This record gives sequence, C-alpha cells and structure tokens, in this order.
Amino acid sequence: MHLGRDVEMINRSEADWLHIDVMDGVFVPNISFGFPVMNALRGVCHKPTDVHLMIVEPQKFIREVADSGAYMMTVHYEACTHLHRTVHAIRDAGMRVGVALNPHTPVTLLEDILGDLDMVLLMSVNPGFAAQSFIGHSVVKTAKLRRMIRERELKTLIEVDGGVNTETARVLLDAGADVLVAGSYVFRSPDPEATIRELKAL
Repeated sequence: MHLGRDVEMINRSEADWLHIDVMDGVFVPNISFGFPVMNALRGVCHKPTDVHLMIVEPQKFIREVADSGAYMMTVHYEACTHLHRTVHAIRDAGMRVGVALNPHTPVTLLEDILGDLDMVLLMSVNPGFAAQSFIGHSVVKTAKLRRMIRERELKTLIEVDGGVNTETARVLLDAGADVLVAGSYVFRSPDPEATIRELKAL
C-alpha cells in the first residue's frame, strides 16, 4: 500500500538497481503487478530498473517492458523455446539482457548463449514467493558459472536472487556473484536503508 514511499527509500539508498518481479500465476504459482504499475514507477524511480519476467512467453512483452523504461530485462531459460531470438529482440529494443535459471536448471545449458548475455540470474529459491529458505547448492552453481565466464573471457554479470542476507551474501560474493537481489531481508528490516548499506559494504 506504500509503493511510492518504498521507491523513494530506494532512491535515497545505496542500492544500484530496483529489481522488479513480474509473475503471471502460470510460470510461477503467484501473481504480481503488471505494466500499469511499472509505467507509474517510471515517473518516480531514479534507479535503473531490473525487470525479471517470471511468465510464460515473455517474448510477447518486450516492447511493453522497454516502454516502461527498463534497463535490464531478464527472461527465464525454462520459458523460452527460442531463447536466442528472444535475447536479440530484447537487445534490439534497447535494453540490457539477462537470462534466469531456476534452482534445478544447470548452468551448462547456457554454454551456447552465454556470450550474448549481459547477465545471468541464478534463482537461489524456487521462484514465486518471498521469504523462502536459501538453497545452499546455489553457491556451487555460482562458482561454476563464474568459471565458465572467466574461461570465455566474458563480462557477463552473475546475479543471485532468493534468501539473500548478510550471511549468504558474503558466501555468494566469494563464489563470484556480481549482483545480489534482496527483497524480504531489506523491506522487513527495521531500517531498510541501513540494511542496504550493510549489504553494499560486504
């Protein structure tokens, strides 16, 4: 009920991006908000928006995501039959492009597309609900992806989303993560700005 207030807090904070989860109730068992809310955010959010589409057929909404002012559009490997085509359509629309992997999906499936990506998002919980427990194998997965990126001499970022707090964040950063998404840990803390500052200091 206080989205504007929370976005103003993000604007003041040391957060680099605002991560936006879009869910359709089909790809994941939950529904979030859609383009009317995202378009409203465009007028008040001063940080680049990192839009994560947890939906079926995300390629149908590339133009709408671009029109909302998104900096990064991330689609799921599991939701895209023609991933290469979708990746390049996102880039052609003027956005950076990311591909997300569910916890059970191996990073090796990205070998043939990794060089076309600005970012890989590793889900460290099963997507769809906040405040889930961190899946420990995500650390091994992060390290494996970092080796793949290093071996190819790429600049692809690794983003990890799910169960991020100061304890898991440190381990993930040591494993090679570049970007961490923290939702419940930040917004349920007594002082969200201080919590963001603490995470940024790691």
